Amino acid sequence: MPDIRQRKQDHIELALKEEHQCALPTIFDNVRFEHIAAPELCLHNIDVSCQFLDRFCSAPLIIGAMTGGCDNAETINRHLAEAAQVCEIPMALGSQRAALELGLPQNIRQWAPTALLLGNLGGTQLVEGGLPLAQAAVESIRADALMVHLNPLQELAQPQGDHNWTGVLHAIETCCRELDVPVIVKEVGTGIGPTTAKRLLESGVTWIEVAGRGGTNWTTIELARNLSSREREIMQPFSSWGMTSAELLMPLRRLDADLGLIASGGIRNGIDIARCLRLGATMTAVAQPFLEPALQSTDAVVEKIDILTEQLRRTLFLTGSENLTSLRVAPLASSAVT
Repeated sequence: MPDIRQRKQDHIELALKEEHQCALPTIFDNVRFEHIAAPELCLHNIDVSCQFLDRFCSAPLIIGAMTGGCDNAETINRHLAEAAQVCEIPMALGSQRAALELGLPQNIRQWAPTALLLGNLGGTQLVEGGLPLAQAAVESIRADALMVHLNPLQELAQPQGDHNWTGVLHAIETCCRELDVPVIVKEVGTGIGPTTAKRLLESGVTWIEVAGRGGTNWTTIELARNLSSREREIMQPFSSWGMTSAELLMPLRRLDADLGLIASGGIRNGIDIARCLRLGATMTAVAQPFLEPALQSTDAVVEKIDILTEQLRRTLFLTGSENLTSLRVAPLASSAVT
């Protein structure tokens, strides 16, 4: 059995390297707002708060799933959780599989007693562990929702990865039906398109995190860990596989007007957050930009959240939007995506 702790530690170290961030500088750049030169607004009166899972959030921003089971995971998660508590935004945990299998403590509620916390398990892990595993993941942190991550491309590139994906949709359907908390299905960086979204909707899923290409590249990360030259050669063309959130959000919104959509994948500033909301996202999630601050301190994470939130507020100001409802219909430049 592979060393889960070492794999998770490798993931953290490699995710910090620029070479494993997708080189897509234009991922959101073709989504341009019309500049409102006379906004008729006071910046300090602009409201970027929202509701998520029937709870107040100070901004439409989730601390995205990052880690679990490595040597410094507790430090990282403590800083993230404390920041989520202070800033009143949700936090998604990294995969809980390692913590559950290794019997590691999950102290998130100690650090974030009232924050919105999202548990996390892999789709193939649900097939293996079934409903009891999902319930254990939720109960261990008193989660407000369970995220199920889909990562077939990453598993293909990963040494000893899961190659049997039969039964995943059925396992998700069971969780939607039996769990006492909502189920959110997410990708990890190659996107969820309309075909998969339709199947998830039919399974009872009401929230999807698109997680498109453009952020951390898990294929190159896993290939950096894969010692097989044959596997590296096979998988190399797939390093640019996938769809971006920018191209997926509007088709998914047209698919179902009531579908909860979380945008992630290459979001690096508050303007990107605004762009995603304008394209149809309900919320956004950011992970990698929080990783380095999380290795430092809670205050460093809080500062990063404050910067992203202020960038979002100033974007609303420059689009003449007094709140997120107004932003969602803000005019786009004539050459922008429509």
